Amino acid sequence: MGATTAPAAWLGADLAAATDWIRPVSAAAIAECDAALAGLRRRRLTWPDFGPEDFPLPTFARELAGVLDELENGRGVVLLRGVPVDRDAGEELKNLAWGLGSHLGHIRYQNARGELIGEVRDEIARYGEVREGPAVDAVLGRSSRSKARSSGPLRFHTDRCDVVSLLCVRPARAGGLSKVVSAVSVAEAIRARRPDLHALLFGDYWRSRQGEEDGGERQVYALPVFAEHAGKFTTQYSRTFVEAAQKLPDVPRMSAAQDEALDLHAALCEELSFTMEFRPGDLQLLNNHVVYHARTAYEDAPGPDSDRLLLRLWLAPRNSRALPPGFEVLWGTTAAGAPRGGIAQRASQ
Repeated sequence: MGATTAPAAWLGADLAAATDWIRPVSAAAIAECDAALAGLRRRRLTWPDFGPEDFPLPTFARELAGVLDELENGRGVVLLRGVPVDRDAGEELKNLAWGLGSHLGHIRYQNARGELIGEVRDEIARYGEVREGPAVDAVLGRSSRSKARSSGPLRFHTDRCDVVSLLCVRPARAGGLSKVVSAVSVAEAIRARRPDLHALLFGDYWRSRQGEEDGGERQVYALPVFAEHAGKFTTQYSRTFVEAAQKLPDVPRMSAAQDEALDLHAALCEELSFTMEFRPGDLQLLNNHVVYHARTAYEDAPGPDSDRLLLRLWLAPRNSRALPPGFEVLWGTTAAGAPRGGIAQRASQ
């Protein structure tokens, strides 16, 4: 896969110089969203009990189809700017996020407790500093090892879905910058500098399922960091989960070279990345097969309902790529366009 020709092989400087990946939401599209929300109110429908047919967007839906094509066949990153979030940040806003998401793909579970719309905020500050453990998970609805819902920084990673959607309701008072990088460009840079390490990243790394699933701390699986299948690149990466697996006694130890490969990978993610500041109404969409994302630490403004708040959806678009054989261990199915990814739910849920 050539870095000079693949649309997904961009550099941070390329994204900084371009504007076409930022798509303003038109007044006509906002009017269609408002009409769709009014229709839900009349029919007394709320998420998750409605689909795209209940949230009609006669012309905006065509624009969203173009967004899906760019995510799968273009850069893999799109920012919709100007989504109308200046309304009650409760069910109405979640209905809007759900309605838009329903046009973009199948919405997947984000944890074992059945979360479909994630409220990404500093829960430690909101709920108080508490010890890790099942009781904390029950209160916060998250893995006790997850840093996504604190104000600390996040390393570059992918989520367990084809596309992640982040709608900014309120930014932080300071910090909380979003960082994105082309995984294709990172892979090409590693190949150019250290082909020996590049080859290792196409081999298996053991990962822990952490607290994402019931008993996840004891469950491991092996997948490569980089893979190609049917002419398409894919990556699945969270160094945190690799490090967690290495603490388990029965997991094969990484070699020094494998660890060195992850060090170079992390350094190049930083070197080649683009950093952006979220505005209220920004809807960031990332294809996890070709884009890594990270976040800087942040500080919230004081007072109720003034903290940084993003609404997150995990999506399986209908135009997603086929995945290599063996990836069922994480994705459930490797079939293109299938409802896949996310966190499996207990049968009783």
